[in-house]
Amino acid sequence: MAEPDFGPMHGQALLSRNENPYGPAPSAIRAVNESAQMGCYYADRGQRRLRDMIAERHNVSPQMVVIGSGSTEILCAIALAWGRQGSVLGAELFWDTTLLYGERQGVQSVRVPLATDMNLDLDAMEAAVSDETSLIQICNPNNPTGVLIPAADLRAFASKVKGKATLLVDEAYNELTDNPDDNTMIDLVRAGEDVIVCRTFSKIYGMAGMRVGYAITSEENAQRIRGHLMSFGGNISGVAAAIACYNDHGFLDRSRAMVLEGREMIMDAVAKAGLTALPTQTNFVYVKVPDADAVRAAMAERGISIRGAYGKWTQYSRVSTGMLEDVSRYASALPEIIDGMRA
Repeated sequence: MAEPDFGPMHGQALLSRNENPYGPAPSAIRAVNESAQMGCYYADRGQRRLRDMIAERHNVSPQMVVIGSGSTEILCAIALAWGRQGSVLGAELFWDTTLLYGERQGVQSVRVPLATDMNLDLDAMEAAVSDETSLIQICNPNNPTGVLIPAADLRAFASKVKGKATLLVDEAYNELTDNPDDNTMIDLVRAGEDVIVCRTFSKIYGMAGMRVGYAITSEENAQRIRGHLMSFGGNISGVAAAIACYNDHGFLDRSRAMVLEGREMIMDAVAKAGLTALPTQTNFVYVKVPDADAVRAAMAERGISIRGAYGKWTQYSRVSTGMLEDVSRYASALPEIIDGMRA
């Protein structure tokens, strides 16, 4: 039997990519089906409608919203636009795929070690800001650790670096935190600060493969970002789906509930295995294990896909919440695998 082109392979528990398999929302799927016959047309008018919806929710002007092919395209554009004016400052461990893209294009970066609790060391990051720094990039909650910087701490940091560099906050997982409205930095954008906030439809909306993301920032910054985007108008299916489900609160509540239930199952398994994990407010858990790559290999033998080590952090293993039956497979396997490694 041929393997499917998309999603998990036959019999695989796919828990390695922070996807939300409870999406897309039924409202989004209906919109995709209805818009498919319009696939011969460009999607820019629909993209403008989505932009206006986002602007209205967050009480900003439409010109302060940038839509991209996932937040990835926007983050790559920011890396290029600001990286050509100076260096980009970030933590030693965060979702740096887009910064690595910038580095391949000649962007210079400065990395700051994490604090002892595996959170971002904001004091050290402030100290690392120099006259050469053009951008400070933060992922909150962080990926792969899942740790959330308290909103008050991040706002205090923003105040300290004000006027020294643009602050970029990647809020891909914001809607999964306990208090999304309190944890966002969009209020700093509304207040006129030099801040960029990026969001995505890939996580809570379950639209990772449909590639829709956005940034909210000043009109000046937004124009600068648009000048470095590579796509035009978005894809009609993704835009139609995003419009349809953006305010689908019933789906969003269910999506969040499924993530929380899966997360609790993982944390219970971690405790049962005699392990610990970092506190998380995302759809993944960073578990401290004897050997992350060995755990990944043992899980793979059982048809369960999780992440291995990230660089030097060989004793931390990231597992995503997914379909609850798949999380259950992980939860059953983890204590057995750890017991075998200890034997």
